[in-house]
Amino acid sequence: MNKPEHLTPNQDFDWEAYEQGTTALHEDRQADLEKYEATLANVKEKEVVKGRIVDIVPRPPKAAREFIVSIGSKSTGSVAASEFKYNPDFKIGDEVEVYVDNLEDRDGHLVLSHRLARAERAWERISEAAEKDEIIIGYIKSRTKGGMVVDIFGVDAFLPGSQIDVRPIRDYDALLDKTMEFKIVKLSAEQHNVVVSHKVLIEAELEQQKKDIISKLEKGQVLEGVVKNIMPFGVFVDLGGVDGLIHITDLSWSRINSPEEVVSLDEKINVVILDFDEDKTRISLGLKQLTPNPWDSLDKNLKPGDIVKGKVEMVTDYGAFVEIAPGIEGLIHVSEMSWTQHLRSAFDFIKNGEEVEAVILSIEPEERKMSLGLKQLKPDPWLNIEEKFPVGSRHMARVRNFTHFGVFVELEEGVDGLIHLSDLTWTKRIKHPSEFTEIDAELEVVVLEIDKENRRLSLGHKQTEENPWDVFETVFTEGSVHEGMVESFTDKGAIISLPYGVEGFTTQKHLTKEDGSKLQVDEKAPFKVIEFNKENHRIFVSHLRVYEEAKRDEERKQNEAKAQDEAKLQQQVASQKVEKATLGDLSELAELKDKLDEQ
Repeated sequence: MNKPEHLTPNQDFDWEAYEQGTTALHEDRQADLEKYEATLANVKEKEVVKGRIVDIVPRPPKAAREFIVSIGSKSTGSVAASEFKYNPDFKIGDEVEVYVDNLEDRDGHLVLSHRLARAERAWERISEAAEKDEIIIGYIKSRTKGGMVVDIFGVDAFLPGSQIDVRPIRDYDALLDKTMEFKIVKLSAEQHNVVVSHKVLIEAELEQQKKDIISKLEKGQVLEGVVKNIMPFGVFVDLGGVDGLIHITDLSWSRINSPEEVVSLDEKINVVILDFDEDKTRISLGLKQLTPNPWDSLDKNLKPGDIVKGKVEMVTDYGAFVEIAPGIEGLIHVSEMSWTQHLRSAFDFIKNGEEVEAVILSIEPEERKMSLGLKQLKPDPWLNIEEKFPVGSRHMARVRNFTHFGVFVELEEGVDGLIHLSDLTWTKRIKHPSEFTEIDAELEVVVLEIDKENRRLSLGHKQTEENPWDVFETVFTEGSVHEGMVESFTDKGAIISLPYGVEGFTTQKHLTKEDGSKLQVDEKAPFKVIEFNKENHRIFVSHLRVYEEAKRDEERKQNEAKAQDEAKLQQQVASQKVEKATLGDLSELAELKDKLDEQ
């Protein structure tokens, strides 16, 4: 063990003064203590004082856990770094307000709180900011239903989703832990309810930008914008507070089905101003106009009659649009898809995305128009129509359509003809073609007439059979009686079904039966032919005449017999001698007279 060194006391030390507590050292300590107590004398518990950040531990780049705050002299306390999270710009030397929660904890340390200080001052500051319409700083601390929770001076305020930005917010989580500027839009101190808005600040800024932009708008001007909204008909672009519309037709020189094929939401794009109204509230923009028009580079040698290849971009009922080069389309009208004349849908001939060949029918580069044809790739069937379908020739045809006056049939693709109602049958009176045939049915026809210029064929079906009216003329002679049946009634009379499939006509009067009643539908009776018209294929008949003329024949026979008897009597009387008349002669005359009277 080492022997301790011998210590010699200071010969000048005043032990007597020390015992009395009056040494110079004691006086210095006492003075310092008084100064310290003087600093504390101005600080009271449970009040807000100003302090200064003197240190941040641990120091950056590590995450801070505590802020060391001095409230005067050597009076310092620590404050959790989380209480300063709302403003990450705080640094050493910055003045802050703190709440003196306790002058000494169990370890003798000063207990301070920045959060409580902010809360103490918060409502006073919030009320003042709302009254003066001031811009305040807030920290977005969490999400809530319908918006965000914002720390304003230590008070939780509500930021509605609709008040965050002028554009819809798609990712709320991206806003967490951000410090932003706000304005108070609603305040209820009694209910501790504060609503703030960031949108109003943007709108105010945009309004000024809008005025600046509108005042400088010119047609042909190129501006940068952000895709704000996409609709089926076009795209709305934010030009910095002013919205403009790019119609779908002005997005691309090529045909597109949706704007999403060209642009996406929030994408920055350059646009050109095409037009705007007098108030400059409606602005038409263009995107494709920033690239060369493909029509300007179209092959100058292209002409009508040339065959081109392309892809079908869109099909409608009336036709199909075919892209023969990027941004250059031609229209194939449905009438140019087939030589057939009956109207059909373009979907029957062509499909979207199909690669096709077509013939240029017309081309107008200045108008950006081109007409194409498909049927021109095949020979026109009407060029040699007289050779293929001469007058009098027989063919099979397919029923395509009905009209009130006849039937349209197709002999081959591109060659249609009409069968008039009167040329369907020799014997039947037809009101509508559906009474005789049906769609897609096959009929044998005879070519009656050719109109090449107008592409019309007159056809007949009844002509495939011999004209039976030559025979009917000998059967249905005027005065002849035939069994018939009432088939149907018309406004003027009734149709009577006669033998051999022939139809006759009669009026209501001639339907009267012998008992005075009328014949009804499906009732059979004898009919007399009153008139036979071979040219018009018309037979007029009567049931009334059948029994009326029988009566007249009987009366005529009776009258003729009576006349004969009277003539006989007169002859007998004339032959007798008047001068030798006897009673017997007189009795014979009287008997003869009675017989005549009975008749």
